[in-house]
Amino acid sequence: MKFVLGKKSGMTTIYNEDGAQNVTLVNVVPNTIDMIRTEERDGYNAIRLSIDKTKNVKHKKEFRVDNVGDFKEGETLTVDAFEVGDRVRVSAITKAKGFQGVVKRHGFKGGPATHGHRHALRAPGSIGSAYPQHVIKGKKMAGRTGGNRSTTCNLKIVDIDKESNMIAIKGAVPGVAGRIVEIISE
Repeated sequence: MKFVLGKKSGMTTIYNEDGAQNVTLVNVVPNTIDMIRTEERDGYNAIRLSIDKTKNVKHKKEFRVDNVGDFKEGETLTVDAFEVGDRVRVSAITKAKGFQGVVKRHGFKGGPATHGHRHALRAPGSIGSAYPQHVIKGKKMAGRTGGNRSTTCNLKIVDIDKESNMIAIKGAVPGVAGRIVEIISE
């Protein structure tokens, strides 16, 4: 199992023998193993990676592994862990869009614009019956959109630039440019 943390740089198009491919560029700054959890001490095997997000803030993430003997505390992981053609899954926090109405958040059709419906164009309409006298949990209503953890699976690594520590992953990955992403081999 291979894993690494990186910062999403943005999207671009790469032209190669397969034609034009839209890719997401991820800058993999060196990841430091700052903690190793073992079955005997902690009840499970895991490796904790950390990267410097800003001058004084570190981003840390634990990855469960089968064998912690392959890793040493203080060791550094880079783009060398992956190869072109590897299939990976990428996780990150999605772009947050703030408070949205039901038309934008859930794709509701909205009400008619004519026949006496003056201000009800983007209103949700009825939200339930008289019984059970409360709104059912999970009802599609207006609220905050985005800002959730999302994972995109089965993405292919198209190119690796070891000099600039960049990985080009085919397709879109969650998050905005500059956000921390987790790349895990499948």
